[in-house]
Amino acid sequence: MSEPSHLRAEFPAVPAELASFRPRAALVLGSGLGGFADSCEKLFEVSYADIPGLPESKVPGHAGKFIGATLGGVPLLLAMGRVHYYEGHSARQTAAHVRFMASLEPQVLVLTNAAGTLNRDFAPGGWMMLSDHLNLTAASPLAGGPNFFDMSEVYDADLRARFRAVASESGVSLHEGVYACVPGPQYETPAEVRMLRALGADAVGMSTVFEAIQARALGLRVVAFSCLTNWAAGVTGETLSHHEVMETGRRAAAVLGGLLETGLRRGLVAG
Repeated sequence: MSEPSHLRAEFPAVPAELASFRPRAALVLGSGLGGFADSCEKLFEVSYADIPGLPESKVPGHAGKFIGATLGGVPLLLAMGRVHYYEGHSARQTAAHVRFMASLEPQVLVLTNAAGTLNRDFAPGGWMMLSDHLNLTAASPLAGGPNFFDMSEVYDADLRARFRAVASESGVSLHEGVYACVPGPQYETPAEVRMLRALGADAVGMSTVFEAIQARALGLRVVAFSCLTNWAAGVTGETLSHHEVMETGRRAAAVLGGLLETGLRRGLVAG
């Protein structure tokens, strides 16, 4: 991984409880998924606003704080919410929290998001583990350098296999597929959804990809999960709403929480 001291230089003023914390894994919790934190033993909370250099989200469902916690005896750093490209931030700014978390030297980054499902076999309310992604934003958090990082395996194959096994043993239906990242903030049109399906995407959203690119460039192992909150536009003809996204995310959070807790207890992020 990149030298932590180099990363820390970007965030010179850090609250003491965070500065001394060394999580084994870092997690980013997306829209409606903050309930996962309730399954953890909380140690402390720090607002993004208390860390100079970190942008703050204004989107409902994104609390904008870090929680230091343990789960199954494993120290975790939870990022409650994220900023988005569509809020007017640059691609690099949207990944600032990943650089900050990487400065605390976790081994693994777990990303979660709420996504619209494009695959008729992947019904809303379920979870999809990302096997790959399509970056359709025409932007990158690495713009300006450093450059030319290999992206042939963004989402760690070994971690995916282990979580796949945990899901199977737990009787949880865990899909696996390709996530398309679009700029937003509007939802996609039916024609755009047809295009995304033709490109091979199984789900679509407005986050995660910049974070995954940044994390891989820093040498972190990455695993990511999409909560499939709704059918994408044109699949059923229903109107889309952010309220529906958050409510479905809240209901589904317990399923992912169970998978992550089992995985952490089994040492899936131990190395």
